[in-house]
Amino acid sequence: MGKFDGILLVSDFDDTLYDFTLSVPERNLEAIRYLIREGGRFTVATGRAHRTFAPFAHLVPMNAPAVLSNGAAVYDFQADKMLEQTCLPPSAPGDLEALMEEFPSLSLEAYHGEDIYVCRPNEITLAHLKKVNCGYTQCPVPEIPTPWVKAIFHQEREVLLPVQTRLLERSGELYEAIFSNPRYLELTRKGSNKGGGVDRVARLLGIAPERVYCVGDNQNDIPMLARSAIPFAPANCAQEVKEWGARVLCHCNDGVIGDIVEILDGLYGPNTALSAG
Repeated sequence: MGKFDGILLVSDFDDTLYDFTLSVPERNLEAIRYLIREGGRFTVATGRAHRTFAPFAHLVPMNAPAVLSNGAAVYDFQADKMLEQTCLPPSAPGDLEALMEEFPSLSLEAYHGEDIYVCRPNEITLAHLKKVNCGYTQCPVPEIPTPWVKAIFHQEREVLLPVQTRLLERSGELYEAIFSNPRYLELTRKGSNKGGGVDRVARLLGIAPERVYCVGDNQNDIPMLARSAIPFAPANCAQEVKEWGARVLCHCNDGVIGDIVEILDGLYGPNTALSAG
């Protein structure tokens, strides 16, 4: 029996677990290993799709299924198996192409299975694809195969805000449209968000809702923070996450998972050195 039996800790990846230097701080790794040794479960909930997260999964000692594509997919990396996946509605290509006509500076990135398609790439799109180190096919929206697991509009936030408003006014019953970064507006099927993904993982593992803890830095993390017994955020989080009421800890570069596990250590048992046995 370990002090963290029945505990699930779920972390956002980029700018939370994975820091601004594009690495996982050693303090995070030590904390995760300690949590797992003491019976806890750890996983990631990320906006990245399987294609863009899989090359990085080995960096994280996960012992629970991961939430991918902002909640559109649940994947078990230990078994190398997709457990659940949703797709955007069949109307998505037409709906999103209409928005691109209305907002001509938009760039679209769409995910069909393991393939990435891009329409009208801008510098934000190209920087994103370079960061995730994935190839892509450039083509017009009507030529992108369907269904799409998710899509991303890329542009500056002041452009994306009215796009978000317009889409939700027109078809809010069909889509989640949420920021994962000030310049990324991510689109998934309605109900497919990180909160729903964390709920599914907790049910699969038999974890009680009051023993689920989550940490994230941006708007797309708020649905899972709302499920967290204590909602945590790194100091570098978006202002709306602070205003929402997350408990703000250290900067992601300083190993925010270490802060969280220290807090859990105090809640669930006597202090033990993270490097212990």
